[in-house]
Amino acid sequence: DTSLAEVNSFIPSMPTSPSSMTNQYKFDDERELRDLFITVDDPESHITAIETFITYRVVTKTSRGEFDSSEYEVRRRYQDFLWLKSKLEEAHPVLIIPPLPEKFIMKGMVERFSDEFIETRRKALHKFLNRIADHPTLTFNEDFKIFLTAQAWELSSHKKQGPSLLSRMGQTVRAVASSVRGGAKNRPEMFTEMNDYMETFSQKINVLDKIAHRIYKEERDYCNELKEYGPIHTLWSASEEDLAESLKGVASCIERCCRATEKRMAGLSESLLPILHEYVLYSEILMGVLKRRDQIQGELDSKVDALASKKTEKDLVS
Repeated sequence: DTSLAEVNSFIPSMPTSPSSMTNQYKFDDERELRDLFITVDDPESHITAIETFITYRVVTKTSRGEFDSSEYEVRRRYQDFLWLKSKLEEAHPVLIIPPLPEKFIMKGMVERFSDEFIETRRKALHKFLNRIADHPTLTFNEDFKIFLTAQAWELSSHKKQGPSLLSRMGQTVRAVASSVRGGAKNRPEMFTEMNDYMETFSQKINVLDKIAHRIYKEERDYCNELKEYGPIHTLWSASEEDLAESLKGVASCIERCCRATEKRMAGLSESLLPILHEYVLYSEILMGVLKRRDQIQGELDSKVDALASKKTEKDLVS
């Protein structure tokens, strides 16, 4: 993804090599074959005695037979998206679940509940749902369907059901067992190489992300200083007749520098920072998937060892 633009936007300036033309035809075919379209829009503020939060309208249009209607419109808040992500991770522990924007994205760079913050989050939530819709497995998840179709009170009731007691006990036992065992003994070489690569990649992309944010902060501070110096030179020119033209020229130059800096900052905040941070989020998700895969491998190893032990005991009894 080259920007936080709409997930289905298509770049017409792509190279027209034979392979890219094939990809373009595939892309057009996939759009025609899609049977689930989701839009996240119309953010709305809600103020209560306890909290202030934003809800977004989620409009779904579909031709799938498992849906009772062809179109749904519901309102969801950020906590609902978090719930959906956790349910997808629980149901599909070794699939890569698309990342959600963090609770405070670009902290310190935009104010919470500002129009910029809300619009950036809306685009990210829109992308999150459409990535799930386009996934061959996640798109048929039952909790995903409930998220798209249930009214607020129905979703709240569904959330309260939670996992059963036996399921929670099973998760606890597995967590304890995996913590005692440590890493998987029989992890295939492919996953070891993948894990090593992801650790290195994660370190480097985190460094790039921090540097990019530091550059943005320095650019912002520089721009704020320019905005102060320009008017000062303009006022100064009014009291210095001999230097008036020169001072006005300096003020005009400072103003042009300020506009150029703001343009560069907009490019950073729209085209670079979100992309780098998305790589950071994806690297964290993939590391989590690899850890869960190790836990499953560890459970398998434990059961194979137990089976071998039982077989030995049976042979001795015989």
